[in-house]
Amino acid sequence: MAQVSRRAFAVAALSTLALAAPGATAAARPRRAAAEMRGMWLATVSNRDWPSRTGLSASAQRKELTALFDKAVDYRLNTVMFQVRPTADAFWPSPHEPWSQYLTGTQGKNPGWDPLGTAVEEAHARGLQLHAWFNPYRIANHTDPGKLVASHPARKHPDWVVPYGGKLYYNPGIPAVRAFVEKAILDAVAKYPVDAVHFDDYFYPYPVAGQTFDDDDAYDTHGGDFSSRAAWRRDNIDKLVTETAAGIKKLRPGTRFGISPFAVWRNATTDTRGSDTKAGVETYDDLYADTRKWVQKNWIDYIVPQVYWQIGNAAADYTKVVDWWAGVAKGSGTRLYIGEALYRAGAAGAPSAWQDPAELSRHLTLAGQYPQVGGHVYFAAKDVAADPIGALSRVVADHYRQPALPPS
Repeated sequence: MAQVSRRAFAVAALSTLALAAPGATAAARPRRAAAEMRGMWLATVSNRDWPSRTGLSASAQRKELTALFDKAVDYRLNTVMFQVRPTADAFWPSPHEPWSQYLTGTQGKNPGWDPLGTAVEEAHARGLQLHAWFNPYRIANHTDPGKLVASHPARKHPDWVVPYGGKLYYNPGIPAVRAFVEKAILDAVAKYPVDAVHFDDYFYPYPVAGQTFDDDDAYDTHGGDFSSRAAWRRDNIDKLVTETAAGIKKLRPGTRFGISPFAVWRNATTDTRGSDTKAGVETYDDLYADTRKWVQKNWIDYIVPQVYWQIGNAAADYTKVVDWWAGVAKGSGTRLYIGEALYRAGAAGAPSAWQDPAELSRHLTLAGQYPQVGGHVYFAAKDVAADPIGALSRVVADHYRQPALPPS
């Protein structure tokens, strides 16, 4: 275990004192602040945050899950983005897709309990909102369909599948794929009172040098009305977004829809409407995700760009990226929250700024200058629990002295 600096230890101690003791009277507890997003992502893909490993008993899995929820409460967070469909699988009894292998180690094997149903109940019991997080098109982190359970839809419909970059993906250009993905997601919305549906940054996959995403047949069949393959691909993702939003509102009108994209829509050198950045990936051109349009047309309820860079980063300065997104969100009706790279705080090999426990706190101070920024979401739960250099404790001490209601 890395040594903790005296400064980090002092910050952690100060933060602990700032939190209300469990037995404190109502009068002694700090007043509740106005509503703001204070979220954390809880990633299940490859057992990143939870469960800690496959094959744990149902009771052990539940204990680990609720412990992470308790940590969120300890740090005065109010929302959990819980990944429930990481690889075309399910963390609830779905009639459309198999149980996730990340629970038992075997895809399709019943874990003996309902993680999503339990997560909703346990989150709400603690005053936390539960946003069900879905990855739309990723099937597997390998390229062998034979490793999928025999009943998997990808095995029943091999024409839906594209191997790319060492992984398997559903082809977003096939209308039947989009309809199936939406049906699989909306099953959870119909069954559980989740507070929101949440997508991450994976639409068309991130580009891999020297490889081509083979959607020729789908483009030949469905792309005739478009000026280019890129325009057709963006339309496919636009349809996923608008149709999912409509499905959520039909099934459960109070449930919101939010997306957390890679934070650079386009660099200004590519498009004068873009951000003053030099990012190697642009969502509009590389992931075919027109994130700016989704906000300005208010197709989604909130957006959480992953601004995972430090203040002063040469290619993508946190300051400039937040400023750009605030301008995009202004007057749109779409709420803006900022995704924060808590996992980089104190990480080996991370730039020197991330070795300073105060870097994240400075992010909140800077973002607080923009009325469009309604809060922050931290990646991810394991790092919230560990808080290795006290960066989150510093945020609590500087910015979260009072509890806050989650946005509604």
